[in-house]
Amino acid sequence: MAKKQKTIITCAVTGAIHTPTMSDALPYTYDDIAQQALEAAEAGASILHLHARDNETGAPSVAIDDFAPFLPRIKQATDAVVNISTGGSLTLSIQDRINPAKTFSPEMCSMNMGSMNFSFHPLAGRYKDDDWKFDWEKDYVENSDGNIFRNTFRDIKEAAETLAPHDVKFEHECYDVGHLYNLKFCMDIGLFKAPVFIQFIFGILGGIGPEIDNLVFMKRTADRLFGDDYRWSVLGAGGSQMTLGTTASQMGGNVRVGLEDSLFISRGKLAESNAQQVAKIRRIVEDLGCEVATPDEAREILDLKGGDRVAF
Repeated sequence: MAKKQKTIITCAVTGAIHTPTMSDALPYTYDDIAQQALEAAEAGASILHLHARDNETGAPSVAIDDFAPFLPRIKQATDAVVNISTGGSLTLSIQDRINPAKTFSPEMCSMNMGSMNFSFHPLAGRYKDDDWKFDWEKDYVENSDGNIFRNTFRDIKEAAETLAPHDVKFEHECYDVGHLYNLKFCMDIGLFKAPVFIQFIFGILGGIGPEIDNLVFMKRTADRLFGDDYRWSVLGAGGSQMTLGTTASQMGGNVRVGLEDSLFISRGKLAESNAQQVAKIRRIVEDLGCEVATPDEAREILDLKGGDRVAF
């Protein structure tokens, strides 16, 4: 019998969707991002997917000065793989969004595989005007119904070619089935080399819904398009996080959790930290008979360049 591949757990520590008002556990200061990232790694996350935020207000940021205070601390204290987002902000240009990855040359970075409506405006209705901790939050959330998250073929090509000298492995974020075909086209023209790492994303308003049938459909489509030339993981937004992650692990896939994707640990109960979510999915995965990959095992599975070749 063939040996079963180990399950990689990614933790997305803070993101650019949720705001400080929505959960006291959401890290946004440099210290909190570093601390929660390290705790998530200790709990079993072999990949840390990182965004930056303004240290004072918690607003999403792609400024180099907002990444620099915590990246070296994380590298010095853990051997977890660092993945820097190129999503960053839904309103910035691709040049701005890829600048942190270009500057710090991580082992991995995210790559959104298509333009889409990307909205979280319904969250604004959960809060009264005087609930918001910072002035920027309400407008940021309410106005997301006007967002087009731009990731054109030209944008994807520019990001791929700019970051190619850095030998990063992309986390290809696919929010709908058409994004898989976009990725296949980009591979056919030589932008990305196999094995690619695909993050199937479910439950974002503007993307495919978080049903198990959709996971099966996305996996079947990827099998047809990529054969053995890909590895995959699942991100279930909000309440679908643990359900879809558990299902993915039993289908031979990997899982992503974290406060970027869901603020909750169970229905109606806010998570206390990123590490709590990592510990929960690790317990589920192991109880169901799978082994969790170490950082070095994740590097081998995904063919990463190694932590000694980053620039932070």
